[in-house]
Amino acid sequence: MLDARAQHLLKTLVERYVAEGQPVGSRALSRHSGLDLSPATIRNVMADLEEMGLIASPHTSAGRVPTPRGYRFFVDSLMVVQPLEDVEIHRLEGELNVDRPQQIVSAAASLLSQLTQFAGVVATPKRREASFRHLEFLRLSDRRVLLIIVMAEGDVQNRILHTDRAYTPAQLTEATNFFNQNFAGQPFAGIRDRLAEELRALRDDIAALMKAAVDAGEGALSSADALVVTGERNLLNAEDLASNMQRLRRLFDLFEQKTSLLHLLDISQRAPGVQIYIGGESGLVPLDECSVVTASYEANGQVIGTLGVIGPTRMAYERVIPIVDVTARLLSNALSRELLDE
Repeated sequence: MLDARAQHLLKTLVERYVAEGQPVGSRALSRHSGLDLSPATIRNVMADLEEMGLIASPHTSAGRVPTPRGYRFFVDSLMVVQPLEDVEIHRLEGELNVDRPQQIVSAAASLLSQLTQFAGVVATPKRREASFRHLEFLRLSDRRVLLIIVMAEGDVQNRILHTDRAYTPAQLTEATNFFNQNFAGQPFAGIRDRLAEELRALRDDIAALMKAAVDAGEGALSSADALVVTGERNLLNAEDLASNMQRLRRLFDLFEQKTSLLHLLDISQRAPGVQIYIGGESGLVPLDECSVVTASYEANGQVIGTLGVIGPTRMAYERVIPIVDVTARLLSNALSRELLDE
């Protein structure tokens, strides 16, 4: 246990480091802590905090920085959450007042990113029976075809098909017309069964393209529905992360692959309130230098997904936490109203 003096100095150190991004020395702590302590006394307390693993000394500086364990102690015991201002809450309410559920989810991810200047993520419930309104095949090159899928809700998904043979524009138009005339408005899972029968009446070359379209369509649905990520480029401006390009590439690979991140969000969905994963607590190597702040959201009292923010461990937790919390509550309200209106 830390005494009151050590806690106050640790709190001051974390706040100064988050605000300025530079290791904090004893003189800075003496100026900003408000305690009548000599630099020598402060250095002794800092040595104790370092021995406990709460702060560390970078090789290039005499100052100290918080460790993940120090951030954890700060978040659990010392932090004072800053309530959102009314203007920010009204902005969130306005942006989340849209017509379609998928638009609301995308808006929530964008707002999280804009308000925190980190990456916003939202794990969504899977729409296994989602259908498409229209699709189109466009020729890119001899063996590359662009598949454009317009979902029933208006979302657009693009997938590139690598084909075993070349298709002429006329053949792609024929395939487009066949698909839209026979299957528009149906889920891809159901199309697969019907297609087996229909393909017997089609030429082999078009049949192969149809099968590829169904596979790509199901893949587009699963990736689009599972996770929405926005603002990844904000992390390029986070000095703590951008200074190591290899680490940054691993992080962007995590956003691209999504599976591991979805698993983390699924775990956090089972716990009430705001969940905070600092550094290695997430169990994901690309997030060792990051923190993830999440909260579940619901519709009509049933938890259906998770949203959150991913940024460097050096983040203003007292501000990020209420942003995530309020966004989850407002998203829940918006989705519940949307269901009542249907």
